[in-house]
Amino acid sequence: MNRLTSLFASLILSLLLAGAAFAADKVNINTADAATLAAVLNGIGPAKAEAIVAYRSENGPFRSADQLAEVRGIGLATVEKNRDLIVVTAAPAAAAPAPAR
Repeated sequence: MNRLTSLFASLILSLLLAGAAFAADKVNINTADAATLAAVLNGIGPAKAEAIVAYRSENGPFRSADQLAEVRGIGLATVEKNRDLIVVTAAPAAAAPAPAR
């Protein structure tokens, strides 16, 4: 019986640790490429991920996760489903051109 209890405890611990590892995957929607967006976000495939990147290129960085709903093909339900996976921070600033001499 002790052996079975030990095995069961090990299994539970392994499942908890694996769950924590999957939960740690988050994505910054202002800096991630389409492949990363598609891999991390639920309900977002390659086409929608490309649409996110295109929207970001045309309209600038996202100010909030809710703004993702403005991307064609993505609704508020998809945003809500992924809210815990989405990070919104400022995109890195473009390098300023060197001054002319």
